[in-house]
Amino acid sequence: MISARALSKRYPQGIEALRDVSFDIETGEMVFITGRSGAGKTTLFRLLAAIERPTSGSIVVNGQNLVALRESAIPFLRRSFGLVFQNQKLLFDRNALDNILLPMKIAGLPANEALRRARAALDKVGLSNREKADLLTLSGGEQQRLAIARAVVNRPSILLADEPTTNLDADSAAGILEIFRAFHQVGVTLIVATHDPQWVSCVSPRILRLDQGRIQEDVE
Repeated sequence: MISARALSKRYPQGIEALRDVSFDIETGEMVFITGRSGAGKTTLFRLLAAIERPTSGSIVVNGQNLVALRESAIPFLRRSFGLVFQNQKLLFDRNALDNILLPMKIAGLPANEALRRARAALDKVGLSNREKADLLTLSGGEQQRLAIARAVVNRPSILLADEPTTNLDADSAAGILEIFRAFHQVGVTLIVATHDPQWVSCVSPRILRLDQGRIQEDVE
């Protein structure tokens, strides 16, 4: 499903965030990308999500080489992805339900089907009773669950999450982990960038451990 070969990413001023990174991820795998702050986790996340392009190397997702992909084709590629960001990127001028409906409106889904899917996604993350809530009234954990609902509402085959439990308390973080486990159990390929050792100890995923932009360990 995902094949990376000799990935490198260099930023201005010669900052080398990734160096010669190669790996394969099969359909249905749960993979945690770990490492200390600055190890390259977020950079790898952004390359996998086609938010940035590598300086060198290749990434093939479902037979498509992201490096060679035209900019106009990237939105169509991302329909197979669900993306959960550190800062959530929620729209605070809309209520919870409208945040979930937006990606389906962009995709042109009929209104009735979009509403059905949005409510189903909210139910999966335990927010079915908060669909009309103003986002400012949601806790940090609820906002993160809302971001996850938005990421999965278009039924992606791959869910990418970058530090999804940052700034959450232990109970909220545990709830997010259970949601991810449930998606993985129904066949979603799950890739999580995290520095939280508690997450890694709670499950038995494959672990790609980064250090100074290189893969230091690949444990299944």
